[in-house]
Amino acid sequence: MISHITLTDIRESTRLVETTANDIEALTQCGYAEDEILSLLWLRQHYQSEGSDRAAIVRYLEFLRYLVMSGKLEA
Repeated sequence: MISHITLTDIRESTRLVETTANDIEALTQCGYAEDEILSLLWLRQHYQSEGSDRAAIVRYLEFLRYLVMSGKLEA
């Protein structure tokens, strides 16, 4: 994923959204390993800045629900 980035890089970088040294320290104190912290911070940055594909799935499911409720599709 982002294994070439270290926690020091993250502390010094502003690329990751709202990442502070306190976040890293809190995760470290909770027993997370460095690679786990990197993954968590990467995921947070991804979902905060790049979004996710969840919205498309929700729209699709809402459309299917509409079809069933309107009788145009049998459950």
